[in-house]
Amino acid sequence: MKGNRQVVRRSRWGRNRVSVGLHVIWTTVQRRPLVTSELERAIYRSISGEAEKLGCHVLAINGMPDHVHVVLYLSVTTSISNLMKQMKGASSSLARSLAGPDQFFQWADGYAVFSLSRAHRHNAIQYVERQKEHHMERTTRAAWEQSTEDDLPT
Repeated sequence: MKGNRQVVRRSRWGRNRVSVGLHVIWTTVQRRPLVTSELERAIYRSISGEAEKLGCHVLAINGMPDHVHVVLYLSVTTSISNLMKQMKGASSSLARSLAGPDQFFQWADGYAVFSLSRAHRHNAIQYVERQKEHHMERTTRAAWEQSTEDDLPT
């Protein structure tokens, strides 16, 4: 079925079938607009590359100057915390090296992860792919734009 990738691994107990879809969001430090148009493509490639190295499959990635959204299938051998550490760490290092010593770049500490049922994955992919349009048209989904408790309205 198109768009429904399942990870199957052999183990000593037999074959495992895993299909865990996730929608992940994280922000720049203090929600500063650090993901510039010059850096955006390289940052997204780095994030996708790190996820793929860990056996995950990225279905969509996009964002705004102050945050990133990723929809992916989680690997059977990777924890969410390790996935986030790798994606954020590698992309932050790359962004700092590309931006140069005069420019500041840093992701905020937290992140949000939502599990996605098979029925909701398509909507999440479309939402992520249309990030810039949603923000321009003010049709964002509040729950999917808050990455940590600090982002919640007071």
